[in-house]
Amino acid sequence: MAPPQNGSNLTGNFTNQFVQPPWRVALWSVAYSSILATAVFGNLIVMWIILAHKRMRTVTNYFLLNLAFSDASMAAFNTLINFIYATHGDWYFGEAYCKFHNFFPVTSVFASIYSMSAIAVDRYMAIIHPLKPRLSATATKVIIVCIWMLAVVLAFPLCFFSTIKKLPKRTLCYVAWPRPSEDPFMYHTIVALLVYVLPLVVMGITYTIVGLTLWGGEIPGDSSDNYQGQLRAKRKVVKMMIIVVVTFAICWLPYHVYFLVTGLNKQLVRWKFIQQIYLSVMWLAMSSTMYNPIIYCCLNSRFRAGFKRVFRWCPFVRVSDYDELELRAMQHKVARQSSMYTLSRIETTVVTVCDPSEPTGHTGRKSLHNHQHNGCSNPTKSKEVKYMQSDLKEEFC
Repeated sequence: MAPPQNGSNLTGNFTNQFVQPPWRVALWSVAYSSILATAVFGNLIVMWIILAHKRMRTVTNYFLLNLAFSDASMAAFNTLINFIYATHGDWYFGEAYCKFHNFFPVTSVFASIYSMSAIAVDRYMAIIHPLKPRLSATATKVIIVCIWMLAVVLAFPLCFFSTIKKLPKRTLCYVAWPRPSEDPFMYHTIVALLVYVLPLVVMGITYTIVGLTLWGGEIPGDSSDNYQGQLRAKRKVVKMMIIVVVTFAICWLPYHVYFLVTGLNKQLVRWKFIQQIYLSVMWLAMSSTMYNPIIYCCLNSRFRAGFKRVFRWCPFVRVSDYDELELRAMQHKVARQSSMYTLSRIETTVVTVCDPSEPTGHTGRKSLHNHQHNGCSNPTKSKEVKYMQSDLKEEFC
């Protein structure tokens, strides 16, 4: 993620031809600072909402947690440093941070895009193949660890070959490739394919199939009375994730195009206005880290309730009782009335027949026979279970 003037082919330049007037530096400072503040604070709130509320600890939300962590980390560790180095053309942070500075963005972007890909596959399996087993929490954590391990492998060459060079008037941080004329373009091509093209193709295919199913037909295996409500909920989830993916694709497309074009025509890095173009594409790419919390807040009621709780001190933010219930974990309250057992939750009612003489310690072994009122004629031989319409293992967030 080095600025255009850092390439090894420019290490012989002792002067910095990219000095900007103070007013332009001030404008870019405001632009990059807004990314830093919004991305870090917004993604930390998303992480708190998921970790602090049991109801939000779903399999898919763990991938969102990983996405928020990678975005917040990249915004915190790279956005400001990128701006300072691209603006001044002088590296102030030492060789160790130079290696980390070039290494971590690729790692973070890889983790982000493949977390989104995992969510797309998870949604595909949940909607197209609802009867197949879903990912467990343990399997989800293993997948997240594997994503980060693959990200480290992909970004390792940047860390290994990164170095600094002290010139008479400035210090450069750059990647000293063994073959400077071939390796940079080859590596950026591989990165563009693995971190941009391939996952977007996978997500495009999965969300197209899911979209055609949700908006063009019935969900396989779903014939309950709550079909319309479940359909609307699943549409909202897919709509939100499609917006997240499209936003990522738009933000990072100019960045990948920039490095591919400058790799094909190396003289472009000496162009007078290349610094402004680099700052623009880098700002757009870095801004992808701040949009997701805004999207979650606008399109998901539970995340919106979490943001309201964080900003409840603001005079124009009002936290309603409904908002409080949105993040509250479901609690089972068992009440025994003669031989009727009631587990009170909300909305959908499930009735199953049981033997009133059965010991209370074994009632949990009875299976549910029907997902709606089955017209049990003897109330003394039944137990009524009311539960939330959104099952934690099935619903997205």
